[in-house]
Amino acid sequence: MPRHFVYLVRCADGTLYTGYSTDVARRVSVHNSGKGAKYTRSRLPVVLVAHWEYPSRGEALSAEHRIRRMRPAAKLALLPGDSP
Repeated sequence: MPRHFVYLVRCADGTLYTGYSTDVARRVSVHNSGKGAKYTRSRLPVVLVAHWEYPSRGEALSAEHRIRRMRPAAKLALLPGDSP
């Protein structure tokens, strides 16, 4: 049964990128290879700063959508370990 994650990476320019994956380490590696999201390709390298697990794909994608709509300060507030 696949696990569903939402992750937050910090790009080299200091911006934050939010994504969904079933394998966070592999996805961060793909970002850093330059084959990830268009947004991160010009902002390499990226560093994983947080990830959260969800029981279903739908819940993870809903959380990803909520987090993407947040302002950067609100995203940073999630980092101490709070769940989104």
